[in-house]
Amino acid sequence: MVDKASRRGAVDPGVLLMVAAFAVIGFFLYWLQGQAAEERAVSIVEDTTSTTGTVDTGAGNATAITPADIQAGADTFVGQTVRLASIQVAGTLGQQGFWLDLPTGPFLVALSSSMIADSTVVSPGRTVTVTGTMTAMSDSVTTSWFEAGRIGEGDQLAASFASHFIEASRIETAPGGGGR
Repeated sequence: MVDKASRRGAVDPGVLLMVAAFAVIGFFLYWLQGQAAEERAVSIVEDTTSTTGTVDTGAGNATAITPADIQAGADTFVGQTVRLASIQVAGTLGQQGFWLDLPTGPFLVALSSSMIADSTVVSPGRTVTVTGTMTAMSDSVTTSWFEAGRIGEGDQLAASFASHFIEASRIETAPGGGGR
């Protein structure tokens, strides 16, 4: 038989450690629930903030718009100077402009005559902020771009699917960007 005389009066620590572990886990879950509630409260505040308004761009006042504003109806902004911030460039449209990658699909930006004369180039994949006049697209616009040699036949067809475009007067590129 095994002699247990040396263990007389010793306490079995297994039960105490198990109770302590449950207490620590319970406290951790309580703390985690509080952190999640704070995060939900912060998200609600961020989601209710609107970015639509008038912004001084240095070249005059422009109405700040979002991709959701364009989806809701670009017609409401026709003729106005608008500013669309921090949008990625999806691709180019000949020498005339480029497509922005919006959640609702590509949106056309045409370079103004002065920007074309300055040889402004924006590379796909860059993040840009565009300021310019919202304009309704028409067949005569795409025809004039084609006749001027700024877009090819394929680009003319692609541009004709756009219902509106921004005629850019100013393009700001995020750091490391490829535009002017």
